[in-house]
Amino acid sequence: MTDKFIFRFVAVISVFVFAVVLILNRHLIPAPATVPAFAHFLPKLNAILNGTCSVLLLLSLYMIKNGNIAAHKRINILTFCLSSLFLVSYILFHYLAPETRYGDLNGDGQLSAQEIAAAGNIRYFYYVLLTSHIILAAGVLPLILLSFYRGLQMQVEKHKKLVRWAFPIWLYVTVTGVIVYLMISPYYNF
Repeated sequence: MTDKFIFRFVAVISVFVFAVVLILNRHLIPAPATVPAFAHFLPKLNAILNGTCSVLLLLSLYMIKNGNIAAHKRINILTFCLSSLFLVSYILFHYLAPETRYGDLNGDGQLSAQEIAAAGNIRYFYYVLLTSHIILAAGVLPLILLSFYRGLQMQVEKHKKLVRWAFPIWLYVTVTGVIVYLMISPYYNF
């Protein structure tokens, strides 16, 4: 496979995933009238997957710093698989469940002045964190795919150049995913 083919493949996959997330998240395809019972567990599953990926990314870094390439590769394959499972679960949840607003205590989808006051200034921190999480999550996918490919092909120098960017962004996304879940979960009302 040529680099040109790989770049095109990664671009197609990245655009496809972004489009699917956008279409399902914005409910451009109608969701079921009632939220399936299993959907209630998906946010917690997503947080568990993100937390696990955070630990695995740090373990992967430890392994490569200590020269254990085989363990590094196995851990990254597992992390990639868990992140893929997360992506499917995330898309499914945001398709099935109604939107949750930070501070919406009564679950009516609207924020009253009292609810905004009760949430306080932490709302601003939440939205800044959420915004950075979403932007970086969308942007890191091509970096992950390319660095994963370079690593599997043992193109070490190219892999290192990509990972300098992919690793900290991916780690930030997984860690902030857990924080976002912990902050929004009290407001789930479905």
